[in-house]
Amino acid sequence: MIAKVNRESCIGCGACASVCPKVFEMDEEGLAIVIATPVPQDEEAGAQEAADGCPVEAITLE
Repeated sequence: MIAKVNRESCIGCGACASVCPKVFEMDEEGLAIVIATPVPQDEEAGAQEAADGCPVEAITLE
């Protein structure tokens, strides 16, 4: 699974980094970035929860 963040859509709420900190973190601009590519198998459920919980749907999973 590959996680992607659309930085143009991201509002920097930090929910993804809170839900799945091994895959997402906030950068110096306050926007989400993916730090694990591919997503480790044991983190896939957390990545899906982060994507589902993103208020602006900025996270996609492939």
